[in-house]
Amino acid sequence: MKNRLLSIVCVLLTAVSLRAQPQDWTKPRLDGNSPRHQEWVKIPNGKRQVQSFITYPEVKDKATAVIVIHEIFGMSDWVRSVTDRLAEAGYIAIAPDLLSGAAPNGGGTSDLPASAVGKAIQALPPDQITGDLNALYDYVSKLPACNGKVVVVGFCWGGGQSFRYATNNKNIKAALVFYGTPPPDESLPSIACPVYGFYAGNDARVSATVPKATEAMKSAGKVYEPVIYDGAGHGFMRAGEDPADAARGAIHAANVKAHDESWDRWLALMKKI
Repeated sequence: MKNRLLSIVCVLLTAVSLRAQPQDWTKPRLDGNSPRHQEWVKIPNGKRQVQSFITYPEVKDKATAVIVIHEIFGMSDWVRSVTDRLAEAGYIAIAPDLLSGAAPNGGGTSDLPASAVGKAIQALPPDQITGDLNALYDYVSKLPACNGKVVVVGFCWGGGQSFRYATNNKNIKAALVFYGTPPPDESLPSIACPVYGFYAGNDARVSATVPKATEAMKSAGKVYEPVIYDGAGHGFMRAGEDPADAARGAIHAANVKAHDESWDRWLALMKKI
């Protein structure tokens, strides 16, 4: 129990530190700098309004949609920039702020103190998260610009939620899990789509769960294809873009390599859906 509490404290302190850092490198894709259409939309889940950021591709045909689940840091500029990069590749991408309504006066991530974000995310009811994601699925799958196919992807805490959501929605076409932990073994038989994992070699807390998850998914007769990127650290998709991460030397080089290889793999997988 003591080690578990220490782990949670470390995660929350990391969340505070990283959320406080500016993400200026994302600006070329945000705030009117991208040629693609971006907007905030409020998506109802019962009495809740889930504030979500959506970016549309510049394509002539209907496109597959991707639900992007944020890290434990909540909605960030980096998460929003991921939606733009996906749209640049030809996909509709939508990212919910799952802390919508958690701040005073119905606000979300940006309205909470940095020190409160991680705790608020840890306190989110699983059924509420599922309901929010179902609401996004219903919204984006029915857009005139969508071809009806929806994929879910998540990072860190969101990676675990992506894996878990695959156990709750049989209609999603794939779940992509970036350095997130798996759901309980007993829930895996309900998964109806392939699950693709992206993990860091220097992240034993998460990557040590991969062998057991592989065996459990195999026993359940499900498709699970994990890749572990040697030398990379937890959060390599964000860190691989962050100029400040360069101070980490060899780990940053591994993060950049894992980031680039993961994007290539991700987009190759999307073409098969």
